[in-house]
Amino acid sequence: MISPDRLSATFAALADPTRRAILARLASGETSVAELAAPFEISAPAVTKHLKVLEKAGLISRSRQAQWRPCHLEAAPLQEAAGFIEQYRQFWEQSFDRLDAYLKELQAKEKKNGRTKRK
Repeated sequence: MISPDRLSATFAALADPTRRAILARLASGETSVAELAAPFEISAPAVTKHLKVLEKAGLISRSRQAQWRPCHLEAAPLQEAAGFIEQYRQFWEQSFDRLDAYLKELQAKEKKNGRTKRK
């Protein structure tokens, strides 16, 4: 079971499109802060703030290798968030399946009673 606070931190971090773009970039491998900042028209301190939010949520880790400070994606919190959302996907699929069965039942009754389809 995951802590609600950890899940909240994950969703809060994912709420920002810049942070989602950073995570998307890190999905293809670790990279430096400068390379992460390059596509964005925001200041270096703003990128650093985004990275701190991602790091606090456990979505990235940073290390130091001489002058290079690579960032690395940590996927576990994303998997936990996906698991949380999966519960609701199953709920909606079951609801749609029940609706589909009900509509088929109505169509069968209309056909049995000799009614034609309305457009």
